[in-house]
Amino acid sequence: MSLIRALSKELEARSDESLRALFAARPDLISPAVPDFSALAARASARVSVQRALERLNKPQMQVLETLHLCTNTDTAHSACAAGLRKFIPGASVAAVDRILASLQDLALVHRADPPHGTTPTGHRQRFYLPVGSLRDVVGIYPAGLGRSYTELVRLQPAFAQRVVQLVAELHRSGVPVQEATTPMEAALALQHWTSSPESLQQILADAPERTTALLARFGNWAMGAVPQAQRKASVTNETADVGPVDWLLARGLLVPLDAAHVELPHSVGVSLRGGAIINDFTLSPPVPELGHTTAALRRNAALGAIAETLRLVGELLYAVREQPLATLRTGGVGVREMRRVAETLRIEQHRAGLLVELCALSGLIRLDVDSSAWVQPPELEWLLLPRQEQWLWLVNAWLASERVPSLVGQPVSGQPNAPAVAHRGATGTTINALSAEAQRPDAPVVRKRILEILNQLTNEATAPDAHAPVLDAAAVLQRAEWEQPRMARRFSSLIRGVLAEADMLGLTGSGALSQLGSAIAEDKPDEALGILGEHLPAALNHVLLQADLTAVAPGYLSPELSEKLLLMADAEGQGPATIYRFSAASVRRALEAGQDAASLLGFLREHSATAVPQPLEYLVEDTASRHGRLRVGMAASFVQSDDETAVLELASESKASGLGLVRIAPTVLISKAPPRETAQVLRSMGLSPSVEESEPSVVRLRRTTQAPGSTRPVYTAPRTAPAEAEMDAQLSVLRHHKTSPSGIHDGQEAVGGPGAGVPPSSVSPPQSGSGETATQLGLETLQRAIRLKQTVSMNVVDGGGNASLETVVPLSVSGGRVRVFDPARETERVVSIHRIIDIEAAGELRQ
Repeated sequence: MSLIRALSKELEARSDESLRALFAARPDLISPAVPDFSALAARASARVSVQRALERLNKPQMQVLETLHLCTNTDTAHSACAAGLRKFIPGASVAAVDRILASLQDLALVHRADPPHGTTPTGHRQRFYLPVGSLRDVVGIYPAGLGRSYTELVRLQPAFAQRVVQLVAELHRSGVPVQEATTPMEAALALQHWTSSPESLQQILADAPERTTALLARFGNWAMGAVPQAQRKASVTNETADVGPVDWLLARGLLVPLDAAHVELPHSVGVSLRGGAIINDFTLSPPVPELGHTTAALRRNAALGAIAETLRLVGELLYAVREQPLATLRTGGVGVREMRRVAETLRIEQHRAGLLVELCALSGLIRLDVDSSAWVQPPELEWLLLPRQEQWLWLVNAWLASERVPSLVGQPVSGQPNAPAVAHRGATGTTINALSAEAQRPDAPVVRKRILEILNQLTNEATAPDAHAPVLDAAAVLQRAEWEQPRMARRFSSLIRGVLAEADMLGLTGSGALSQLGSAIAEDKPDEALGILGEHLPAALNHVLLQADLTAVAPGYLSPELSEKLLLMADAEGQGPATIYRFSAASVRRALEAGQDAASLLGFLREHSATAVPQPLEYLVEDTASRHGRLRVGMAASFVQSDDETAVLELASESKASGLGLVRIAPTVLISKAPPRETAQVLRSMGLSPSVEESEPSVVRLRRTTQAPGSTRPVYTAPRTAPAEAEMDAQLSVLRHHKTSPSGIHDGQEAVGGPGAGVPPSSVSPPQSGSGETATQLGLETLQRAIRLKQTVSMNVVDGGGNASLETVVPLSVSGGRVRVFDPARETERVVSIHRIIDIEAAGELRQ
């Protein structure tokens, strides 16, 4: 029976509670909704869905599932039970394996099956299982880190197939107890039998050269290795006394060359090296890291200090962007030179400036202007008016939800745009620029939230002295993450250090420990975090200390309004909360040009100074203001010139020309605020006939902004882990009222074409989505099984004119919606689109 049909029957027999648990664990199964259990089973067996489900399994679940995969054969329906798997998992009990198999069955990753043919019944009832058919494609060619069997290597490696018969013959002539063989498959079976037990392998390795055992130990967790000149000829008949371990292993087939630089350790050799086990590090308990400790007070102070400093720097960055927008490169992102300018303005290192720019962009505090291709501050930014704790929550919510990873800025670009950044220079030889596409990671929100949850989990598990907190580093978090979700280990390892650095900048961690704020955010309690921060974060100061050396000292973190006005009239120096603002003629002139005058500047300083305004500063302001404005610079879009002074005076006083804003700057010259053509049009309407002198026609530009209507405050929503109750109720109702099997498809014959076949479920209507999805999966299952077993199949194929023909072919491969087949009648190969196949049926095994 088809694996999909077997799973469909099992799902139909489940209770509503069991189905609800399945939908909660695998929400993609009912998004979009399915019409019947056959469609549900087909989707649960699809490669993409199985891959998502495996990403949520912990290490013991993955180990048992991989062992089941290696101990069963879905093509021949050879199943396995907990007792059988237990033999290959030292340290596990039958009860533990059985519980894990039951949990995998709840997730629809395995299903119940009949015992293998010839199995002797035991006193207690054993449950036998088979995995879903697509598992072999998801776990890859090296499940549990073990290589492929000799028979599979002979089938897939032509060079090894040509050599293996001679290799076995040489071994037999040299006295090795290996069976003779005349075909590559017989030779593969002989090598497999020769290396099938740990005892046999120990006898083989007894005469091995030195360092052979150490070399094989390097294959303990992975079957493939790099070897120079891996395909070199090595023979036992030509061996010398000083033969190296690689040549010795190649000559005996214990290592199989894959190409010129790589070798593979066959499955039987790998299992024997592990003492006959498939899994040799099984444990039901997660690893407990050794953690240091810090005081709770130090943790709190470090977190609050980081928050206050980040808010101060964000405020300064927004002011700097408002004064001079961030220019972008033609290829996108902000260049190194521009980031260096920002870092100098903020008086921080360049990498930290990149983090802040990314944080402001993902929070919507700066946006890309489509006209100027520069990053600017949106008008009327709500963030500037919020209390400090709400400003912090704004940044945290945006960070949690963003698919951008600020910490990637400055790292080398990897070869692929969506690949994780690595610690060495990538193929392109460049680094990731701030606000560029390379800092995008679609899985960042999920990884970020899981890291916070693991931090919270480790913190709650750790036993710390009173008034102390455990210090958590990247190694401890990664160790737990690899146990919790081993299939996500590479994603965690590429982002873990950057996420921890970003969390430290936002005060979610302090002094290496998870703060109370971080714990509240990890548990989805933002209101609790706001309360904690509002209670402990010092209020922003509204005064400075003016000194006689023309400086103002901020005794703490200033309010955004005070800081912004000080930056307008003085230049900031130093870092941290105790910032020094230095007044100069140039800085005072900057404030005057912004519309201030001496009285308003001195009045502002007296209002916000804890001391009297020093006389040198007062003299500086008044003297600079007295000399300011002697030369005036204004704006004009066009000018009007005439040799007739009387006509110029009359035109300047003409009411019909008032809209032009005419100003007389010379006896015969007027300036206009309107462009030349518009000014000329108004003059012509008054009966005059001016001539227009311009190098190019005037252009009217419409400025666009990307500001969204209403409030732009980000609200974080955790990634959905389970469908809504109403959604599950609706799906259960549909399933319970539709219990029919796939329409008109009997065992052994699968409809591949038809409505919805070969297209994504989302592109068809709900009824067709289910049946088409089921038929496609059933047809693909038949094709893939025929490819593995080298079976012929009968296909009903429709041509472009709608004519159907029945063909008997041998499928060779299937991918991308097409199947490559061999036609024995014509002795040719061709490619058939799957959507043209109406039905398909296994015909029989291919004779060799």
